[in-house]
Amino acid sequence: MANIVDLRYKMKDVLKALARKERVEIIYSGKPRGVITPVHEHNKKSVMDHPFFGSMATDKRPVSKIMDELRGGRYRAV
Repeated sequence: MANIVDLRYKMKDVLKALARKERVEIIYSGKPRGVITPVHEHNKKSVMDHPFFGSMATDKRPVSKIMDELRGGRYRAV
């Protein structure tokens, strides 16, 4: 368990606990407010795995046109 003060002044200890694969429960005003969980190695993703990565390198269209296509009709519908 860690309170807000621990997050501010003892972040190294919180990070060490996460490195040991421990959950850290956050307490605020004596009540549980959230949980920080360690990242599992098999769930790590890289930006390079995203299908959009590198797609702009050869595309000569204006960025505004590409963004309009990506957003679809929902952007202008609001």
